[in-house]
Amino acid sequence: MAAELDFSPPEIPEPTFMENLLRYGLFFGAIFQLICVLAIILPVSKSHKTDSDSFEHKNSEPVKKPKATAPQISKKPKKETKKKR
Repeated sequence: MAAELDFSPPEIPEPTFMENLLRYGLFFGAIFQLICVLAIILPVSKSHKTDSDSFEHKNSEPVKKPKATAPQISKKPKKETKKKR
């Protein structure tokens, strides 16, 4: 009866190239998602000096606003026609 039981480990085939590519691609994708989530949760603040320099540079330039076009007054109202019965 002891000869009938086979306790040897099952034969597991070696993973193919595509299986390895899929496995490492999933790991890379998971790490990338964690980095993106952490970037949203932990915002990176710039140094105060660079913020003030860029702010001063923007204020020194004259601000040009585009001119809005004036509404056309010369349009005539449409002539109303009476319905014929």
